[in-house]
Amino acid sequence: MTEQLTKHNQHTYVAIMAGGIGSRFWPVSRMNYPKQFLDILGTGRTLIQQTFLRFAKFVPKENIFVVTSNEYVDLVKEQLSEIPTENIIGEPFRKNTAPCVAYISTKLLQKDPEASLIVAPSDHLILEEQTFLDVCAKALDFVNHFNALVTIGVQPTYPNTGYGYIQHEPLEAAPEVYKVKTFTEKPNKELAQTFIDSGDFLWNAGIFVWQVKRIMDAFHHHLPEMYELFAAEAHKFNTEEENELINTIYPQCTSISIDFGIMEKARNVFVIPASFGWSDLGTWNSAWENMEKDYLGNAVAGKRVMVIDATRCVVHTSDEKLVILQGLDDFIIVDTKDALLICQKEKEQDIKEYVADVKRNIGDQYL
Repeated sequence: MTEQLTKHNQHTYVAIMAGGIGSRFWPVSRMNYPKQFLDILGTGRTLIQQTFLRFAKFVPKENIFVVTSNEYVDLVKEQLSEIPTENIIGEPFRKNTAPCVAYISTKLLQKDPEASLIVAPSDHLILEEQTFLDVCAKALDFVNHFNALVTIGVQPTYPNTGYGYIQHEPLEAAPEVYKVKTFTEKPNKELAQTFIDSGDFLWNAGIFVWQVKRIMDAFHHHLPEMYELFAAEAHKFNTEEENELINTIYPQCTSISIDFGIMEKARNVFVIPASFGWSDLGTWNSAWENMEKDYLGNAVAGKRVMVIDATRCVVHTSDEKLVILQGLDDFIIVDTKDALLICQKEKEQDIKEYVADVKRNIGDQYL
C-alpha cells in the first residue's frame, strides 16, 4: 500500500515528538540524556534513530520533523545527521503534547496548506515496520478523503495497566476504520481485563494522522486560547522571527495533552485497529518483554553478569562491572556509575514517584 502513496509524498509530513524525560527508565534515562537517545534494547541504534529510519522509508527525509526540548536539539543533530537542521524544532518549555502539535501544525500550514501529518513518539518499539507503514497509508487515505482525525489503536494482548485505552463503535465507518466512542486513561487490572474481554477496546499508541488544516480547526474549536496564540502571528513562522515569537507564545500555553485537549472532545475522531509488534517502551518491564532472555526468563544487558537461582529479572549494567545476582524473582536491577535501582517489576509504575522522592530529598544531581 505504501507504493500508492508516492504521488502524495510531497504533501505528507511526519512529526516525531522527542521532548520527554523518560523518568520510568531511571537511572539509565536522565534529564540530560533521556531514553529516546539511548539504545535501550541493545540493537545498535537508539530509539529515535529507529523511529526516524522507519519513517524515512515512507516519506522524503526533508518531510520529517523532530519536535524536542531546546536542551536536546544538539543531541538530535548528533543522532540524526541526515535530517535538515531546520527540521529540528526546539521547544523553550515542556508544555505536554498539545502545544507541540500546534507549533508544528502552524509551521506546516504556512509552508504547505495541503499538508497531511503523522504525529508519533520518538521512543516506541515497532517490530513489524511494513505492517505499520501500511496502516499509516490507510490512515492518510482516510483523512485525505474525509474530515477526520485518526488515531492508530493497537490490538491488546493482555490487561496492561500502563496504557490508555480507546473504545470504538462496533460497525466500520470505512474498511478497517471505526468511530471512536471513548478514551480511558490507565485503568486498574480488573478494568483492563474487562476492556479486553469486551473486544471493542484498543491500546492507545499515541500515533495520530490528520490533515493539518483539520487539526487546526479542532484547536480553534476545543482549545481556542491556544489556537489564537499560534494563529495571531502565523505569518512569522518559518522566518527569522519564529524563535522570538515561540519564546513569547510558550509561557502562555496551557500544559495539556493532545489526547485530553482535543481527541477526547472532538466528534470526528476515528481509529484504525492494528497489530505491528508495538510497545511504548515506557518501563523496564516493557524492555524485559522485548529483550532476549535466558532459560529462566532473565533479560541481561551487561557482559559481566552472573545469574544464580534468579528468574524473570531484567538486569542493566555496564560491561565493565561484575554483577552477581542470586535468589531474586521478577526484579529490576539497574546499575549506573552513580545510582543503583533494585525494584520489584510489579512496582515499576512507582519508579516515577521514587525519582520525585530523590529530587525532593537529595536534589537534582542523580536525575
